[in-house]
Amino acid sequence: MNVEKQFNLIAEEYDRNRKKFIPCFEDFYKNTTEFIVSNINEPKNIVDLGAGTGLLTYFWYQLCPNSEYMLVDVAEDMLNIAQRRFNKSRNISYQIENYMNKLPDTVFDTVISALSIHHLEDKDKSKLFSRIYERLPKGGFFINYDQFSAGQEKMNRWFDSFWESRLADSGLTNVDIELWKERRKLDRECSVEQEMDMLKNSKFRIVQCVYSYQKFSVIVSIK
Repeated sequence: MNVEKQFNLIAEEYDRNRKKFIPCFEDFYKNTTEFIVSNINEPKNIVDLGAGTGLLTYFWYQLCPNSEYMLVDVAEDMLNIAQRRFNKSRNISYQIENYMNKLPDTVFDTVISALSIHHLEDKDKSKLFSRIYERLPKGGFFINYDQFSAGQEKMNRWFDSFWESRLADSGLTNVDIELWKERRKLDRECSVEQEMDMLKNSKFRIVQCVYSYQKFSVIVSIK
């Protein structure tokens, strides 16, 4: 089953289960976003790649309510939930698109993404990063909240086994966990260090991991 079908399948349950699937949810989404936004000017135009139900945009919107947002995702059912979330917000638009095929035509100075790009093969990650770099203005931001491997096989087994044990005690149903295991088959994780090298090779002048908790890290890149 491809990414679009997998995420359409679990669209309604996605937000309800996020805190159970991500043990560092508050730090990963909320606190790290507060840290980033506290250090930058409010962006004019933000594109959220693989936006899903709009969860990451929700945290940015609390802090940057005057920015224009474009939410991009291949799964229409996920974006339908995002539209319900932001139904009264006139500065948020939506695009059903595979962002590997095409970035939005809109002008943007900030690109954000959460738990999406790790589904790409490394060569496609590199292509995407270069395309984002080319479209950003000087000083523009690309911020990736994502899931990573440890970079070493033994340590990666530590990360994976601990995560799986936490899920078993999280209150998730057996069906939820089985669907998660199916989605995991789509993962193409690299390490934080590998992704930072890709971003540097794409010519971003500043690349910094600003948050990391085992599988989950946030990398800020500045053109």
